[in-house]
Amino acid sequence: MRKLIFSAFVTLDGVMESPSPEPDRAWSGWVAAYQSPEQFAYKFNEVEEAETLLLGRVTYDTFSDAWPSRSGPFADKMNAIPKLVASRTMDKPQWNNTQVIKGDLASEITSLKQGDGGPILVAGSRLLSHALGAAKLIDEYRLMVMPVTIGIGGRLFPETERKTALELVETQTFPMGVALLTYRQAAA
Repeated sequence: MRKLIFSAFVTLDGVMESPSPEPDRAWSGWVAAYQSPEQFAYKFNEVEEAETLLLGRVTYDTFSDAWPSRSGPFADKMNAIPKLVASRTMDKPQWNNTQVIKGDLASEITSLKQGDGGPILVAGSRLLSHALGAAKLIDEYRLMVMPVTIGIGGRLFPETERKTALELVETQTFPMGVALLTYRQAAA
């Protein structure tokens, strides 16, 4: 069974929206001040390990605008890896090796996880992560927590009355005060 890994940059107060600068969001761009070569190495290894990249539509649009024009080992992997984008409105993705998931997300991802292959990486994709989390399809959460609060923006976890128990399985710290927290679904 394939493992579904959700990886995200997040602020200390739980915001994951707009980690890169965006002209229409004054609070955006909060990751850049905390990046280090060690974090880049970690993210490169994470992408190298993955065999499929699963993205929500907003993140897909951002990535597909950026990565095809870049070069180097990280860009080469991002451009070559098979990609899935969850979208009800996209018909013809422009980024190579991309397929669109239009059907029932939980069924499609459950089937994908039951197939052969290596890890499926969900990079960012806040709304997609909410849906995958609600369906209990995320096997591992890799949260790169930045030492900043911004008080505004879309949150890592949506408001809900449902409790989700997670088990901390690994921690790692990086220069600039960044903590990587790796969680798995806790045993029932």
